[in-house]
Amino acid sequence: MNATPPPRPVVLSGIQPSGRLTIGNYLGAIKNWLPLHAQYDCYYMLVDLHAITVRQDPKVLRERCYEFMALYIACGLDPAQNVLFVQSHVAAHARLSWVLNCYTQMGELNRMTQFKDKSAKHVDNINAGLFDYPVLMVADILLYDTAQVPVGDDQKQHLELTRDVAIRFNNIYLEQNGGQPVFRVPEPMIPPVGARIMGLQEPTAKMSKSDDAETNAVYLLDPPDVIARKIKRAVTDMDGSIRYAPVEKPGVSNLLSILSATGGESIAALEARFAGQGYGALKGATAEAVVECLKPVQARYNELREDRAGLQRVLKDGAERAALRADATLKRVHDVLGFIPQ
Repeated sequence: MNATPPPRPVVLSGIQPSGRLTIGNYLGAIKNWLPLHAQYDCYYMLVDLHAITVRQDPKVLRERCYEFMALYIACGLDPAQNVLFVQSHVAAHARLSWVLNCYTQMGELNRMTQFKDKSAKHVDNINAGLFDYPVLMVADILLYDTAQVPVGDDQKQHLELTRDVAIRFNNIYLEQNGGQPVFRVPEPMIPPVGARIMGLQEPTAKMSKSDDAETNAVYLLDPPDVIARKIKRAVTDMDGSIRYAPVEKPGVSNLLSILSATGGESIAALEARFAGQGYGALKGATAEAVVECLKPVQARYNELREDRAGLQRVLKDGAERAALRADATLKRVHDVLGFIPQ
């Protein structure tokens, strides 16, 4: 008799459906997700519940969800190999978040640097959700018995909170759960390449999909002429040498990172290829590589956006698959808490 194979570990990640997806989102996150389905059960969601901590136009939010999901698939995330869904379609996220509010300390939330940053940007709407959304993020991760979470440096603090809350809850309810932990404690997965693409105008800060400066980011749906113009105007320096030195030469280093990630050539090889040439040559090559990289993505996206019913089927299927695992976790939590079974 063949033994049942052990369950595969889970990888989970999500993006807020606000702003517009950038080349940084693709190179720093989505591209790194593509091969993971061979080893992991992969769950990728649009975190629309997180998005409403800042006021959203309802029509824009809805269209952004369709846009982002179509871009996920156009970038290579196959719905047959990955679970693609919208956070609000799985009720267990909000339900577990409330439970975990009761196991998260105010002091822990007070230390969250992103709350301070977002409060400064939205002084007229410092709501409880903005303060509390790290707990919802904890629930997002723990619902799926997530083994690894792809995170950048700006999300490490949230993953540390997730681990702390999971360990605290496990310690309290270990006996009620038959000596087994209720939650799996997740680990970070930090991609080694392309993990941090910086802004074209502000190369000391990460490229943002919600940036107010149009020229600071290359968006996945930018036409070729717009891409070329933005990269041509990218900030460099007065030094004139093309070498990778993120602290000393952030703008040039960022262009080298983008070209390496889109063209597949190592940074060392690029430094050698452009030795003695001006920044114009580097910018031209980078723009060409980005346009070629995005050409098939944009073509596939246009096909998908014309089939709205097809996208709705993907979302419905993804939500059902996600809910199977999430509801099982929520039931386990309700059992140890002493809630009456439904």
